[in-house]
Amino acid sequence: RLPRIFGMNMMSKIVFYEERNFQGRSYECMSDCPDMSSYMNRCHSCRVERGCFMVYDRTNFMGNQYFMRRGEYADYMSMMGMSDCIRSCRMIPMHRGSFRMRIYERENFQGQMHELMEDCDNVMDRYGMGNIMSCNVMEGQWLMYEQPQFRGRMMYMRPGEYRSFMSMGSNSMRFMSMRRIMDSCY
Repeated sequence: RLPRIFGMNMMSKIVFYEERNFQGRSYECMSDCPDMSSYMNRCHSCRVERGCFMVYDRTNFMGNQYFMRRGEYADYMSMMGMSDCIRSCRMIPMHRGSFRMRIYERENFQGQMHELMEDCDNVMDRYGMGNIMSCNVMEGQWLMYEQPQFRGRMMYMRPGEYRSFMSMGSNSMRFMSMRRIMDSCY
């Protein structure tokens, strides 16, 4: 069964600006962009006109990630404690329907397993899991956070199998909470 996804590329739009308060050179993006460095030297503000996006401080959707919903971010770089080096962004398709993800305490879907269909604000309290090393996202778009109560660094998870978070470059992160992306951004 295919997930029902609405608001694909035609609906999403984010505009990046080199300076604070939407000044300076700008770059308009309506889909995934694995390398923004050829369009802009730096980025201090942005405006999400439609949709939701993840922005990354490294090319090819790597590094620190930040979730951006519709709105204006006149000086969002300093708000997030991020340097001025947004290097890539990913459009998040709107998902309407059920959400389902399995989390595992070890790599390659080994060890203790739990299936989630709703947000989990504290994996340790709810399931007694001190760490999550792999997951299988079966339905929906999710954000996983390194601290309980949806705080700290985050990672965007779309449907697919994630056999090893360590091999994804998140070896220093422990995921302690997860939330469904249910924002009505359009």
